[in-house]
Amino acid sequence: MLEASNIECVRGERTLFSHVDFRLDGGELLDLQGGNGSGKTSLLRMICGLSAPANGEIRWRGELIGKLGEDYRRELCFLGHHNAIKEELTPLENLLASAKLADEILDAGEALDALEIVGLAGREDLACRYLSQGQKRRVALARLVNERRALWLLDEPYVALDAAAVELIAGLIGAHLQRGGLAVLTTHQTVNIVAGSVRQLRLN
Repeated sequence: MLEASNIECVRGERTLFSHVDFRLDGGELLDLQGGNGSGKTSLLRMICGLSAPANGEIRWRGELIGKLGEDYRRELCFLGHHNAIKEELTPLENLLASAKLADEILDAGEALDALEIVGLAGREDLACRYLSQGQKRRVALARLVNERRALWLLDEPYVALDAAAVELIAGLIGAHLQRGGLAVLTTHQTVNIVAGSVRQLRLN
């Protein structure tokens, strides 16, 4: 269970949002809405524990995330709107490196299967600098195929993807929720995701 109470975000002298409250249980999705600069990414970073709210608190399974530390981070998967891939590495190398950094077990066969699922079969050994923006995004999102962490935080996951890829990623998110996982995502697109419950939170 993820719960936020009375969250406030201040950047410089500007308050981006305040009095934000939500609660998510297993199988539920939180869809963050709001214009550019409304604080969506800032809220995701707070949920990750990468930055602290000006006011309020965030709890995971009833405990403050700041006190849980590494135990909390081991249960979350964060994918930002930047792809966070190395251009000189291949999709296969990037995926294996990401798993190692996240302390996850992923062998080459599983990584190749994941790349095939996201539509990168035949490009596994091509340096990422030669890929299109959509293909680079698929490399980053291939992590989700084998991801089993309980909480997914996804910042604009559909950016640069075509309709087929958007449907594929929505299916991966839906499968995660059906397993009892939780997800928080930001998007400017309306995409149908099968979930126990979809909650919307608009930041103004």
